[in-house]
Amino acid sequence: QVQLVESGGGLVQAGGSLRLVCAASVRTFGTYALGWFRQGPGKEREFVAAISRGGSSTSYADSVKGRFTISRDNAKNTLYLQMNSLKPEDTAVYYCAARKGPIFAVNTDQYDYWGQGTQVTVSS
Repeated sequence: QVQLVESGGGLVQAGGSLRLVCAASVRTFGTYALGWFRQGPGKEREFVAAISRGGSSTSYADSVKGRFTISRDNAKNTLYLQMNSLKPEDTAVYYCAARKGPIFAVNTDQYDYWGQGTQVTVSS
């Protein structure tokens, strides 16, 4: 069983930055590919970014490419999402997710474990 806990959300002005953190309680953290997803008001949950279990491969949604950076520290069982140049349309609840295996995925149904989410609000 994998437990994921997100933190780092908050209220920020457009153009600002936030760093989200996802802490995992599992000894085999390095065997899981990880992803960040978000769900805005009245919207479906959507893919944001993903990273392979070793951290060498990443993928981003077009809407965040060049502004967000996903990374992980397997020694600390931690996943990060650095968000820069934030826009009001980035407002959402952000979730981290984990799936067993080396390859990341971009669909919600391909992930086995989810955190409870952290709210990010970007004001204009």
